Amino acid sequence: MTARRLPRAGDAARRRTRVALLLGGTTLFAALVIYRSLGVASYRCEVCVSFRGQQACRSVEGASKEEAQSAAVGNACALLAAGMTDTIACERTVPTRIDCTAAN
Repeated sequence: MTARRLPRAGDAARRRTRVALLLGGTTLFAALVIYRSLGVASYRCEVCVSFRGQQACRSVEGASKEEAQSAAVGNACALLAAGMTDTIACERTVPTRIDCTAAN
């Protein structure tokens, strides 16, 4: 015969506490993701890159001008380059067009 464990008085309270902490943590994480994705754009850059006879233009918003410009170059090079070596070479080329403005 196996001994059955009887529930103790504090088990239900501990379970409710764990569930509340888990829900609170999940809600906090979701709020942080939404806040970070909606409110950081201070600059908008449109960048065109020519690499190995092809050209691609991309627009990106970012917290700083440098961040937006770098991300736009990376996005454009993602379309033009194949492999890590090409990607690095593409990202080091001088863009053919850079247009950055402060986002409203």
